[in-house]
Amino acid sequence: SSKDLAKDRLKLVLVHDRANVSPDFLESIKDEIMKVLEKYMDVGEAGLDIHLTTAQSEDGKSEVPALTANIPIRSMKKR
Repeated sequence: SSKDLAKDRLKLVLVHDRANVSPDFLESIKDEIMKVLEKYMDVGEAGLDIHLTTAQSEDGKSEVPALTANIPIRSMKKR
């Protein structure tokens, strides 16, 4: 529903705010991750999804920012 969608978007905004991460900074992180991965594998950028979300803290008492990534791997490079 639109209510749930708005709630999810608000959570995402709050996560970015709490982590003090701008969209440009997140894009820089994505670029750096891609550079490292491309040394070892052929990565499909078309399905790449890297974003900030929340996860339970280790003590389970609060939520903390978490970087999640879904990265399609086409093949491994031979070393």
